[in-house]
Amino acid sequence: MKKSLFALLLLAFTADFLVQFPARVFAGPAEEVQAAMQLLKSKAATLGAPGVKGEEPVAGKTVPSLLFGATKMNNNFVLVDDVQKEAGGTATIFVKSGDEFVRVATNVKKDDGSRAIGTILDPKGKAIAAIVKGESYFGEAEILGKPYVTGYEPIRDASGNVIGIYYVGYLKK
Repeated sequence: MKKSLFALLLLAFTADFLVQFPARVFAGPAEEVQAAMQLLKSKAATLGAPGVKGEEPVAGKTVPSLLFGATKMNNNFVLVDDVQKEAGGTATIFVKSGDEFVRVATNVKKDDGSRAIGTILDPKGKAIAAIVKGESYFGEAEILGKPYVTGYEPIRDASGNVIGIYYVGYLKK
């Protein structure tokens, strides 16, 4: 009898608490990553269709120029910084360069505090394994030696070819 009364009181308390504090309060890292990814993709879509045109140096590496519409992403931090301001965490746009994916726009920082542009996606990581199959990856990843809860989704051109990657992530606490 005591157990069922306790369970009933606990249920009533929980229900009352959930009414006062809706589910958003309880959103965890996975929900934050999903929301930030949707924000990044929708902001990119407002600029136009993704494509690659020409080449350009990024941190000393010559890589393809990734564009959304007429807006070049290489060395352009407006999109990723807007996402960071609205959703927190970090955001990156990668371009496919040969077999590598190179950060061309990012607010992920290196140890010296500079933006990690020109660095590549870990060629042995879970994210690239999914991307090369044309799939998304959501989960934990180590970025420049630090643990993050992340999301990676392929950027495709009009023909459906993977030309880059959308990334969002939050430093793991």
